[in-house]
Amino acid sequence: MKNVCFAFLLLFAAFASGQSSVSPLYEQNSEVNNLMVQYNADNLSIGQLYTVSNSPERRERLKKIHLEYLSSLDKMNFDKLSVGSRVDFILFRRNLQNRLRLLEKEEREFNQNIAWYPFADQIYQVEKLRRRGAAMDVSRLAQDLNTITGQVRSLQQQLTKAPAMNMELGESAYTTVKGLQDALKSVYDFYNGYDPLFSWRIPLPYRSADSILNVYANALRAKGRAGSTQKEDKSGIVGNPIGREELIAQLKFEMIPYTPEELMDIANKEFAWCEKELLKASKEMGFGDDWRAAQEKVKNTFVPEGKQPEAIMQLYHESIAFLKKHDLVTIPALSDEDWTMNMMTPERQLFAPFFLGGSGLLISYPTNTMKEEDKLMSMRGNNPHFSRAVVHHELLPGHHLQWYMNNRYKTYRRFGTPFWSEGNAVYWEFLLWDMNFPRGPEDKIGMLFWRMHRCARIIFSLKYHLGEWTPQQCIDFLVDRVGHERSTAEGEVRRSFTGQYPPLYQTGYMIGAFQFWALKKELVDSGKMTYKQYHDAILQENAMPVEMLRAILLKQQLPKNFETSWKFYGN
Repeated sequence: MKNVCFAFLLLFAAFASGQSSVSPLYEQNSEVNNLMVQYNADNLSIGQLYTVSNSPERRERLKKIHLEYLSSLDKMNFDKLSVGSRVDFILFRRNLQNRLRLLEKEEREFNQNIAWYPFADQIYQVEKLRRRGAAMDVSRLAQDLNTITGQVRSLQQQLTKAPAMNMELGESAYTTVKGLQDALKSVYDFYNGYDPLFSWRIPLPYRSADSILNVYANALRAKGRAGSTQKEDKSGIVGNPIGREELIAQLKFEMIPYTPEELMDIANKEFAWCEKELLKASKEMGFGDDWRAAQEKVKNTFVPEGKQPEAIMQLYHESIAFLKKHDLVTIPALSDEDWTMNMMTPERQLFAPFFLGGSGLLISYPTNTMKEEDKLMSMRGNNPHFSRAVVHHELLPGHHLQWYMNNRYKTYRRFGTPFWSEGNAVYWEFLLWDMNFPRGPEDKIGMLFWRMHRCARIIFSLKYHLGEWTPQQCIDFLVDRVGHERSTAEGEVRRSFTGQYPPLYQTGYMIGAFQFWALKKELVDSGKMTYKQYHDAILQENAMPVEMLRAILLKQQLPKNFETSWKFYGN
């Protein structure tokens, strides 16, 4: 028994000192772990009870819990924490503070719009009573629903004459009214059919209120979109440029110490590198300096309809064989087995014109309902050389392996960022290029198409959010500068600005890759780690801003008030 106790004390001491090489317990733990686990559970519990979007009650409850966890963090002895735990502390505090910032923004927008939903408190109160099964005053509820329906009709008329509102305010108003509609639905679904009086009196006024709230919510959204700062064009794509100030704030949150202009300069430098390599591949194919003609030949290597799944499987096996031959990363047997394959619908292909990966693989290729010209563009854009360039991005060692490992290592870390997930997948594209994965000039053309695409994503997304470009200019840029098919360019731009992606998502691909590339130089090129050790460590630490991963792997003692400063490009 004494030996067991002594062993446990040794284990605990190793854990407390952060010596992960001594204690396997530390591989899945940190001193901040328990606090984050409790927060995640508490946040989920609050979300399950307070379900009405944008409601003041929900917002105040969320504010309270975030302030409580910030207070708990401040009571920890930061100077005694291990390196990994300091990272957890800094990132957890950052997330809490950012959530409070967003809640305050939500409150400001709610209050700015309050004249557009004077009936909100009536609905919030009846939904609150429903949560605990209180007996309803059915007569009063019926009267209130009729009154609300009349109010909304009047407000709709006022809305048509009102000037266009800010797009963010329009979205906030839409979310609030949809939340009110959902609140009424929860009341109706709870009592209808169970309470006889409710079932007799309420259905008709409820259906009238529900219908008009839905129309009203969409009218508020349309009023906001009419006030978008986006310049007019003919693309039909309407997004919400956030402006330079918000871009800077989001770059700070993502721990990227560059301005939007500096990031676009990086993209243009990489464009120049790509074009030099394109000329080399074009000459090798016999097209001289006409790399566009070489790219056209590559696009026309597409496989016939119905054969794309087989082609993707062949590319996957080639990619896995290359990884194993060079012993680049640990590939658990189940991760090579458990990914799924499905075909993408024509509707989804409007937003995602290329195949996607993650827990499974979604194949983008023509279906029988697509127009003939769209079929051809889809086939050309998903030719074997383009697809071979990114099969490793989507499956292993890219998104599927990320998904697999994130679910098994340090699962309490919920610091996901495109600079890690997309950046790491593009890093593999960089690495495999350097390791001669492309078998000939056609494969190089395919890999360079995607590398230029990553450059273009930085430029067009930032110029759009700076208010300098319209969606149509972004589409034309992808067609003219990268060589996109027009349909795939439209899908890419639509996905970027209306697909619920955060504004910096497209920038995260290449910029995140350069972060991993710079860290590889520090750890692998210097001989401190093998490729396999480095790549395994990335996955086993779970997703986070790459500068924080760097701190863990280099064992940096971060200060409590850490601010981003790592200038990774060109290092």
